[in-house]
Amino acid sequence: MCIVDERFMALAIAEAKKAEAIGEVPIGAVIVKDGAVLAAGYNKRELLQEPTAHAELMAIEQASRKLGTWRLSGCTLYVTLEPCPMCAGTIVLSRIDRLVYGASDPKAGCAGTLMNLVQEERFNHRAEVEAGVLSERCSAMLSDFFEN
Repeated sequence: MCIVDERFMALAIAEAKKAEAIGEVPIGAVIVKDGAVLAAGYNKRELLQEPTAHAELMAIEQASRKLGTWRLSGCTLYVTLEPCPMCAGTIVLSRIDRLVYGASDPKAGCAGTLMNLVQEERFNHRAEVEAGVLSERCSAMLSDFFEN
């Protein structure tokens, strides 16, 4: 874990707090390219009544629009919770080079916990994975939300 990863994960945590402020599960994501934030997103499933409105997909869609391409090569995705199968699949399909996540997800995690879709050798793209960056902060935020 490096200080740069912690800095960008802190930004993803700030995005998660935006979700929490509107009653959403506090999950946030940030996409970085060439050392600069390209896009950010947070959960909006309840707000939009949309099952695909996950933090990662919000950020991926924003980054694609900003770059004018669906190929996000050279990008790193920082997310506070390990991606679900849908988000893990989108990471592969969008060609994101690196995934950094905070808390592991024992119920739906598909970047190493239940399975590892983002590094599945049978796919034509695989992302590097760094797990556990600021995991205590990410986990506590989720635990506090569900306790309340």
